[in-house]
Amino acid sequence: MTSYRTALGRARGHGSAKHGVSHYIVQRVSAVALAPLGLWGLYSALHLSHAGYEGAVAWLHAPVNAVLAILLTVAAVAHMRIGMQEVVEDYIHKHTTKAVLLILNLFVCVLGGSVAVFCVLKVALIGGAI
Repeated sequence: MTSYRTALGRARGHGSAKHGVSHYIVQRVSAVALAPLGLWGLYSALHLSHAGYEGAVAWLHAPVNAVLAILLTVAAVAHMRIGMQEVVEDYIHKHTTKAVLLILNLFVCVLGGSVAVFCVLKVALIGGAI
């Protein structure tokens, strides 16, 4: 059987890290999802800029708008997390700094996304001030 590994790879025993493909797929799928969701979000923001607070709450009470707002948030946070992870992995060379930044990136994205989804659900289901 033919081996496709390089001589250096065979000598060191290193191969693929086995995680690049999943990051690539998540990055591309989230980018494709963000294209129509971003256009919808921009249109909605322009439409809501004249509606006032009560109009925005009424708009978010519609199930379609609430679901699309949550989908936009989740896709944006997933895309941001993978993108920032790639930046940190590519440009930070100190291992401890890299580890701290990767953990911080994960925590910020999970916390920010969770708060955003909670806020959308609270306004959509209950209404009123947060």
